[in-house]
Amino acid sequence: MTGLGPAAWPPAPIRTERLVQRESEARDRDAFIELFASPEVRTYLGGPRPRDELERVVPAVPGCRPGLFVIELDGAMIGTVTFERRDAERPGHVRPDAGEAELGYMFLPQAWGHGYAAEACTAALDWFAGALPGELVVLCTQAANAPSMRLAAKLGFIEVERFEEYGAEQWFGVRI
Repeated sequence: MTGLGPAAWPPAPIRTERLVQRESEARDRDAFIELFASPEVRTYLGGPRPRDELERVVPAVPGCRPGLFVIELDGAMIGTVTFERRDAERPGHVRPDAGEAELGYMFLPQAWGHGYAAEACTAALDWFAGALPGELVVLCTQAANAPSMRLAAKLGFIEVERFEEYGAEQWFGVRI
């Protein structure tokens, strides 16, 4: 897995009670555009991007990269869960050499409030722990994003620090 270490990518699809986590496919393009164009989804992520711009720039198979899981419910994409190395220049680290694996997630508004994010992130974290044993996982979210803060706590992340970034207070935690 480029950037995350020796784990093979893509893994076989991960199945939970209600969801499938898999590599991106061409049929996911419209849902990716909806995620990035949605004012609700992008409230704490820099705001929505113009749909016409996304229609031009989103590739035929979007999000096709190591560390990105498409979350599928009943055959349709409802969101993504990602692992990326946290950039050393950004604030928020638990290791002196930085580069921790950072968990990220985005779900379409119609998927909110059903526990899908917790179910998907738990399965992804379990996969990550098996693929890269002993690796720390961090999470950063705006402190104003109450649903994301609740999810972080539910997933077992504990606060390490808060800092200002992108014009807002950020919450930074680690899962031990």
